[in-house]
Amino acid sequence: MSELVYPRERALGTITLVIGLLIWAGLLVGTFGGALIALAVGFVLYLFAQSALIAHIRGNGVELSERQFPDLHAQFVACCDALQLKERPQAYVLNGNGGLNAFATKFLGTQFVVLFSDVVDAMKTHKDGVRFYIGHELGHLRMKHLSGHFFRWPAMWLPLLGAAYSRARESTCDRHGLACSSSPDGAARALAALSAGSERWEKLDVNAYVDQTKHSSGFWMSFHELTAGYPWLSKRAARVMDTQAKMPRRNPFAYLLAIFMPYAGRLGAGFGFLIMVYIVGVMAAVAIPAYNDYVTKAKLSSVVIESQPAREALSQFYLSNGKVPDSLAAADIAPTLADGSELSLDSNNMVLTVSMAKGELIFTPSVDDKGRIFWSCENGEGITPKQLPRSCSEKME
Repeated sequence: MSELVYPRERALGTITLVIGLLIWAGLLVGTFGGALIALAVGFVLYLFAQSALIAHIRGNGVELSERQFPDLHAQFVACCDALQLKERPQAYVLNGNGGLNAFATKFLGTQFVVLFSDVVDAMKTHKDGVRFYIGHELGHLRMKHLSGHFFRWPAMWLPLLGAAYSRARESTCDRHGLACSSSPDGAARALAALSAGSERWEKLDVNAYVDQTKHSSGFWMSFHELTAGYPWLSKRAARVMDTQAKMPRRNPFAYLLAIFMPYAGRLGAGFGFLIMVYIVGVMAAVAIPAYNDYVTKAKLSSVVIESQPAREALSQFYLSNGKVPDSLAAADIAPTLADGSELSLDSNNMVLTVSMAKGELIFTPSVDDKGRIFWSCENGEGITPKQLPRSCSEKME
């Protein structure tokens, strides 16, 4: 039944799985196993949240059976058989409060398919009933989309990739819905009800609806589809009408913008933009100070080198005269460096201070037991210890 799988899903699924596992491994190694605690806490939170959903379904929904809504149950069984499912999930009807939808979920190994009452009512005159919707949700379970989501989760946020894999999964599930329908036209009409509504779908001109795909090649339609987890409904209808249908090519410039938008699931490109702004903000908060430190450190490294002749002259004066010079001029030292930095000398202890626009670098002399003079440098006003160059960590002659 390989024809039920959208061609790109397997490749995208493998890529997202590998990247996701690598990111998880990196987190575990980088946090020395600390990520396991976060995972454990996350699992507990998931357990409670998912248990609340399942309790709501079982407590407020109507379970399909031979006794309860036998017509819907027969459609469900027929679809399970058409997809060759060895184990049938539990199926429920739940009040959708006006929403045309259905979903699949699982909890501790038990699988569920939930049909909203509104989609059931909307499809009561459809020749296939809700088989397309049942098939679509069974596709998620048959392809184990829910099982592998955890391992892929870190990769799903990646721009373009996460959204592309999500759209591929939906296209695969549409093929499962088609397999449960009696005809492509029937599948397309069931799908188009999500656009036309619970009554107008019957009068829909499917071919005219499919022709709307020509609009999808525009910049903004291309961009918003590239950042979304679902293909446009008109495209989905076109693909169930003809699984080999050629779709209009997306605007290439849309990729240039979409590549900066993290995938935000059903929250869409707007939320993805906010995520991007947040990521850029965090990166800027980290990168800008780091860059400033790098620039300052490079400047200080240059000052250490340029001030070396002054330190050598002071050392030579002290060794020759046995005393500290009264001034820089007494040791024949210019008061400024080539870059404009100013030198000042403490005549009591021969401490040399280099004053720059960014701050001060202080050189302090010391004499070893052999009478040799060594210099150490430390940060002064306006300079932080982490901005000091590596040469300041060692004594200099």
